[in-house]
Amino acid sequence: MIVVIIAIQLIRPERTNPIADPQLAVDRQMSLPPSVLAILQRSCFDCHSNQTRWPWYSNIAPVSWLVAKDVRDGRRHLNFSEWGSYNQKRRASKLGDIADEVDRGDMPDSKYLIIHRDAVLSAADKDIVLAWAGQAADSLKALNEGASH
Repeated sequence: MIVVIIAIQLIRPERTNPIADPQLAVDRQMSLPPSVLAILQRSCFDCHSNQTRWPWYSNIAPVSWLVAKDVRDGRRHLNFSEWGSYNQKRRASKLGDIADEVDRGDMPDSKYLIIHRDAVLSAADKDIVLAWAGQAADSLKALNEGASH
C-alpha cells in the first residue's frame, strides 16, 4: 500500500496559471464594483480564472488530480481572466449562469468550501452578486437590442 501511495505521487497533473492578456480580465472589460470583484476573487477565481492559488494539498495525489480537474472544468465553463474574449451573447449567458448557480447555492462548489471556508457566500454576498449579474445582463441585452435596430 505504501509503495502504491508513493508511486501515484509520480503522476503529476498540470497545475498552471496560463498567461492571459490583462485587458481581457472581467474587471477591465466591464464596470465592476469593488465589492463584486472582492467576492469573485475570494470565492470564484481559484477555479474560474487564470489566477488559481494552488494550495499545498494540490501537490498530493490523488487529491491533486481532483483539484486539477476541477480547475480545468471551471476554466472551461467560465474564465474571468478571458472575459474579453467572450462575445456579448456569451457574456449575457454567463451572467445568467452565474446568477442561477449562486441563487441555487451550487457555487462555490461544496467540495471547495470544505477547506476554503472564507469562500462561503453570505446572504449579503449572494445579494451583491445577483444584483450585479442581473444589472450587467440587462445592460448587455439593451446594447444588443440597440445594435439590432
